[in-house]
Amino acid sequence: MKNSKNNYLALGPLMLCFFTMGFVDLVGIASNFVKADLGLSDYQANVFPSMVFFWFLFISVPTGVLMNKIGRKRTVLLSIIITAISLFIPILGNNYSVMLISFSLLGIGNAIMQTSLNPLVSNIINDNRLAGTLTFGQFVKAIASFLAPYIAVWGATSGITFAGLGWRILFPIYMTVAVIAIILLSVTSIPREPAEDKKSSIINSLSLLSAPFILFTFLGIICHVGIDVGTNTTAPKILMEKFAMSLEDASFATSLYFIFRTLGCLIGAYLLNKVSNKYFFGVSVLLMVMAMFGMLFFNSLSAIYCSIALIGLGNSNIFPIIYSQAILSMPAKQNEISGLMIMGLFGGTIFPIGMGLASDAIGQAGAIIIMMVGVAYLLFLGVKLKNK
Repeated sequence: MKNSKNNYLALGPLMLCFFTMGFVDLVGIASNFVKADLGLSDYQANVFPSMVFFWFLFISVPTGVLMNKIGRKRTVLLSIIITAISLFIPILGNNYSVMLISFSLLGIGNAIMQTSLNPLVSNIINDNRLAGTLTFGQFVKAIASFLAPYIAVWGATSGITFAGLGWRILFPIYMTVAVIAIILLSVTSIPREPAEDKKSSIINSLSLLSAPFILFTFLGIICHVGIDVGTNTTAPKILMEKFAMSLEDASFATSLYFIFRTLGCLIGAYLLNKVSNKYFFGVSVLLMVMAMFGMLFFNSLSAIYCSIALIGLGNSNIFPIIYSQAILSMPAKQNEISGLMIMGLFGGTIFPIGMGLASDAIGQAGAIIIMMVGVAYLLFLGVKLKNK
């Protein structure tokens, strides 16, 4: 921890911001409920998670430039305000246009938040503990992620009308938490980061991709988030296809994934301060290799559940390892590199579209094969990581 005792107090509001960051993962279960409500195809329903992550392509790098001008804390506050607005909109209705607008704003807010919140943590955390602290933040984020399906199913099945919201009760609950996060972060004192180049530009930021290590890590983020969003969205569909489950029962698969991703983050928060990042990364990817083959070839419910759990464990620490190695590789360009890494979350758009087309053509096996491509790349990236 960097010097001041007050930095310990700042860590609490920052962790609540990580919880707010996890709201983006509600799009997985929400897209399944909207699909059922509106009678959509897999491809049409997968537009929703794609719309969320589409904005990471255009928002993340400009956010890195914005941080150089207004600071990381103000940028985080802006992101949570946009997130709160996005969560208010579905309270007004449940038609296709309303949900597209809501998920678009959710994506914009989350792109800004992920770009600015991760480097804001480095304002109070020493470099040698950054990966572990970011993993703990991912642990807190994952709590919001795995709670979302439970809240949605409770709203859909409790018999309480909630003013006609049903499963959409999820949105006002999370909106309230976002408002609390805005208030707490506003009154929290966080040391200002050292000034970076205020004349930095989008072109200069993108030019950093010419560095091989930055390019490799950028592609790794694309694959990580593609697997994450893909599992979040596809796991219930696999159960519905293989075992003829209802959506409400199959939604447990999404919660199971996030439960084990949360557990994996908690394990990583401890072990990443004890063992090599490269070794930990390799073990994590091997867990996902086993899981993908399990989902593709096994037909027992317990085997599918085990496979989903292994993806949660394996994918839980991929982001903080890649991210921390990328921004520490060029300390003077942390804001710009953060923007590039978060732009990689655009993989959450690429993968669901490809998975939707593949599953419409040959069933959910097609979606699993698309995710396997991402896992294969992470195996390659593991060789390139630094042995820290």
